Amino acid sequence: MAKNVLTTSAGAPVADDNNSISVGARGPLTYDNHYLFEKLAHFNRERIPERVVHARGTAAHGTFTVTKSLKDVTIANFLQEAGQQTDVFLRFSTVGGGQDSSDYARDPRGFSVKFYTKEGNWDMVGNNTPVFFLNDPIKFPDFIHSQKKDARTNLPNPANAFEFWANHPQSLHQMTILMSDRGIPASYRHVHGFSSHTLSFYNAKGERFWCKWHFKTNQGIKNLTNEEAVKMPANGAQKDLVEAIDRGDFPSWRVEVQIMTEEEAKNYHINPFDLTKVWPYADFPVIEIGKLELNKNVNNYFAETEQAAFAPSNFVPGINASPDKMLQARLLAYQDAHRYRVGANVNQIPINAPKCIVNHYQRDGAFAGMGCPVGHGSGNASYGSQAATVNASNFFPNDRASEGAPVPAPHVAVPPMPILEDAWIKPYSQDDEDYASQAGNLFRIMNDSQKAQLFGNIAGGLSTTNPSIQARMLAQFAKADPAYAQGVKNAIAAMK
Repeated sequence: MAKNVLTTSAGAPVADDNNSISVGARGPLTYDNHYLFEKLAHFNRERIPERVVHARGTAAHGTFTVTKSLKDVTIANFLQEAGQQTDVFLRFSTVGGGQDSSDYARDPRGFSVKFYTKEGNWDMVGNNTPVFFLNDPIKFPDFIHSQKKDARTNLPNPANAFEFWANHPQSLHQMTILMSDRGIPASYRHVHGFSSHTLSFYNAKGERFWCKWHFKTNQGIKNLTNEEAVKMPANGAQKDLVEAIDRGDFPSWRVEVQIMTEEEAKNYHINPFDLTKVWPYADFPVIEIGKLELNKNVNNYFAETEQAAFAPSNFVPGINASPDKMLQARLLAYQDAHRYRVGANVNQIPINAPKCIVNHYQRDGAFAGMGCPVGHGSGNASYGSQAATVNASNFFPNDRASEGAPVPAPHVAVPPMPILEDAWIKPYSQDDEDYASQAGNLFRIMNDSQKAQLFGNIAGGLSTTNPSIQARMLAQFAKADPAYAQGVKNAIAAMK
């Protein structure tokens, strides 16, 4: 039987559906990735109007207070002096379910923080895990499809998830976390948060440093077993957070960073931009830099939590991107999703609006000028305080800088991004990449109870798949640790 050829939406054959085109094996993506962009753009438009992922969310306002200056590594103005305080808005979420799903699904938890700094908003868009299932965004729509309800029955189907994981060994590390005792947090107050992605700092000398952000809960980690989770009310995590803040029991997190120099990254044995891997603490210890506290509930769930739009591309001077391929795609995809779901002027909605003057040449569109403390732009027809006497321009460059027309600020320019020398632009296979070692390291630090939960949680879904999928998953577990594979195999056998 002839195989059907995979094509683009316009009917052209697709040569590679597993690897994006990048500048070298560790380098950033290029705009040659029209097929990747087609997949992501279409994926962002699959649901109206709720988010395709992270639909079920709970959020609160709070503050971030610096306890250690980072002025040696970044010009970010909110990280310069101990004692500085910045308003924040933090949204927690489950990932796969819709707004009508349960707070207690076995699922990663979104952990996204909007920092309202004096030089614009920085969005730290992360999860409660330090890694993710993928390191190439071309597979993100396929992965989420495998986690959603079955296309035929509209019912949950764990076999689909394991079928995807069996074909993508890069998912093993995150899948091990998801199926462990940490797969179902007891509340949003009892989870860690991570940038997961590698980001970058740059200082006044133009020096760049790679960094990862960690938010460690001061309440301690608390989780639920499958049996405990089914007894919980669907909105229990949201209720817990709202009630804790209302009674003055403000949850907080210790904020830490890991920092790697560009020189250290060049020859580090782990790809520092691979979202499926952690930086071992032994090599790059965490540095405590601050405290995040949530101390005010939202007044209007829809206006704030539901309309909140977090985008990894919302950087501020001193913080920027890295060659992390998943991050590179999210720089495009998240803003695109928000403009589709909420509108072209999503950043003017009060919850998303910066708390500093906004000057730009973007014009018009629905709800223009509704929320920002505007200077020029945001639908205005003039420049700030000179509105009565100056005719506005909606283009740059122009001859009106002396009248208040906004101009670029070269001193905040991001340092050039380093890439591999003589890098060839093409898709790069990951078939020989090591995705088992870190999953094995995680398995080996689990106690017997945690291992037993891991085996049982995996067996529950994997037992519903065919022998081929089971064999491929067991082979992945064996690469991580033979005891991992044997434990899952025994658990499956016990269910027959």
